[in-house]
Amino acid sequence: MPRSMDYNKALLKDLKDPKEAAAYLNAVLEEGDGELFFKALRKVAEAQGGVNRLVEKAKVSRTGLYKIMSPHGNPEFKTIEAILHAFHLRLGIHPQIG
Repeated sequence: MPRSMDYNKALLKDLKDPKEAAAYLNAVLEEGDGELFFKALRKVAEAQGGVNRLVEKAKVSRTGLYKIMSPHGNPEFKTIEAILHAFHLRLGIHPQIG
């Protein structure tokens, strides 16, 4: 019988796909918890090559990136856009149904 894949490994594998990463981040955004969103963003960064790759692609400093993604981080909108762009994602607004 094949062993089941570790949840974290499976999640990281899925988050390499920009569509999966977008769905994951959107689901977390639905919770309305900023700290949880940044934890999810860190998970996507890990899946897509780690912080070093993100720093390079988003053109932000390592220190700045860790500060942004900390529980008390308060990033500027342009920084969020740069991070999402590095993941081949973009921010969108959708109507609330119901």
